[in-house]
Amino acid sequence: MLKRLAWLALCVCAPLYAAPHVKDDRLQQLADSRFWVAIGHYEAGKLGGWRSYVDDPKFFLAVNGAHDPKAELAATLEAIYRPVVEGKENAHPQCVYPSRTRFLRDELKLTDLPAVDCKEFNKWFSDVAPDSTVMIFPAAYLNSPSSMFGHTLLRIDQAGVEANKTALLSYAINFGAYIEGSDNSILYAWKGLMGGYPGLFALVPYQEKLSEYRSLENRDLWEYRLNLTPEETRRMVEHVWELKQIRFGYFFFDENCSYRLLELLQVARPSLNLTPQFRLTAIPTDTVRAVKEAGLVEKIDYRPSKERELLSRAEPLNHDEKQWVLKVSADQQQMQSPEYLAVPKERRALIQDAAYRLERYRANGLERDPVRSQRSYDLLRAISTNPPPELEIERPGLPEDGHESRTWQLGAGTRDDKAFAEYGLRMAYHDLNDNAYGFPLGAQIEILQLKLRQYEDSRWQVQQLDLATIRSLTPRNELLQPWSWQVAGGLERVLGKHGDENLVSHVNGGAGGTWKLGDDVLGFALGTVRIEHNNDFDALVSPAAGFNTGVLWRNPLGNFSLETKGDYFTNGEVRRNISLNQQWELSRNLGLRLSAQREFSQLTSPVNEVMLELKWYHY
Repeated sequence: MLKRLAWLALCVCAPLYAAPHVKDDRLQQLADSRFWVAIGHYEAGKLGGWRSYVDDPKFFLAVNGAHDPKAELAATLEAIYRPVVEGKENAHPQCVYPSRTRFLRDELKLTDLPAVDCKEFNKWFSDVAPDSTVMIFPAAYLNSPSSMFGHTLLRIDQAGVEANKTALLSYAINFGAYIEGSDNSILYAWKGLMGGYPGLFALVPYQEKLSEYRSLENRDLWEYRLNLTPEETRRMVEHVWELKQIRFGYFFFDENCSYRLLELLQVARPSLNLTPQFRLTAIPTDTVRAVKEAGLVEKIDYRPSKERELLSRAEPLNHDEKQWVLKVSADQQQMQSPEYLAVPKERRALIQDAAYRLERYRANGLERDPVRSQRSYDLLRAISTNPPPELEIERPGLPEDGHESRTWQLGAGTRDDKAFAEYGLRMAYHDLNDNAYGFPLGAQIEILQLKLRQYEDSRWQVQQLDLATIRSLTPRNELLQPWSWQVAGGLERVLGKHGDENLVSHVNGGAGGTWKLGDDVLGFALGTVRIEHNNDFDALVSPAAGFNTGVLWRNPLGNFSLETKGDYFTNGEVRRNISLNQQWELSRNLGLRLSAQREFSQLTSPVNEVMLELKWYHY
């Protein structure tokens, strides 16, 4: 009885707050505003209405808030007037939704809101101390399926970061797939394509992300300082608090890290219109280009990866000196041997520095090892007594200045004595012969490519439908020995019985090595396996082992390739192919390719094909 009386007395004594009555048309006006649409992550439905990209019901205060911005706004207005419960201030809607609260307070001139002490939010916001924004682009890293398109994140700097050079103390806003357990790379790629993971925003120390992307994954970093004002940066960070542990859909090609960060930039500056141009795919380089074209970038800085630093330091060394790098890295006692001391002092300085960088490169991602740490310390002591010249690395071409990701293709050619026209579309985004600027030689990522062929007798056929083709031809050298690999799957035409061409489904892959044969020349050799469904074969699926070898040459005209491959099926079929391709780079987004190939099969006579193809890179 006493408890009930005490509670009644508390309710009588507590101040009462009520949300003001706002006219319906004013509520609609606010709900349609660019800022409210941005913080609700709404998009206009194709058949009318709205839908939010947020998949988490706890983000919304209205039952139908995911589809009704006006209902969500009205529910928020009611919620921020709720009485404050002592001891639960941090759970009050004003503390959970500071960005929404500020918007409504400013737009409706609310002066009678309950006073709430949001200690958790205030401390978090004070620790971040947002003042300016830098967009970070870790370049593509083909040996990681989650990173093969590159990535983007936002660094939030405090005031005076550039003058004090304290960027490592900043925070980073990152959006990524939330993975429970340890899925392997193939499962990760599949679930990422199909939306099998939820996506979460996170605000983490920038130093952690820098270590992860620059050292652990050996990726170059590009830093784009944005011209957002301190007020715009603070507005964006306020909204990030509202997204803590809020789940979104996550898809590699559209609703990914880059697309979500574009949404945040639209929260910071609602006048921006960045996301509508990325309805089908949001490749990170395309989103970087969109941010740049919107006039947001005021400065660009480049940070080379640890791998690039190591290779740049070792580049002037000859074969014998690189062998010393390996010896000295493994055993520091070698630095006291008469043979080593006979090496000129200035060359020893380069060897020791390269050995230290190699040792640190090998330690990436490993737990601390006292023996390895001692080796690094011994090398640092040698470097301090005989320092090398400062390492200078030439900045590569800006990744956003490469060709755009979607490709339209129009070709004409002959197959033996039959003329044909070929029409193609590739959703993303680069093959070995495409326009070279901004892309590493030996990198290929093609997603969803369709080619239709029309022969001179008006016969049409599907020539090719690739789901994905990925090739990573990274050259080996005396210090680093990376594997080259490839994987592909889809439909393609192959030679069949009686001179026919069959459309077969296949999955294939391979691994091997790539070597640098000269300036801008690579040679590669891979062993391959293939599984194929072919109506000419008795079995439902037929396996094959084979090879894939070739030469790539980046020349003044563009990219040249000469390639041979063969598949030896267990049912006795032998299929081989030799092809030649040369691309002329007419402009950044226009290329002309001449291709020729000769195909062999046990089932029929050899076939020759020549084609001239125009490629238009267009998003």
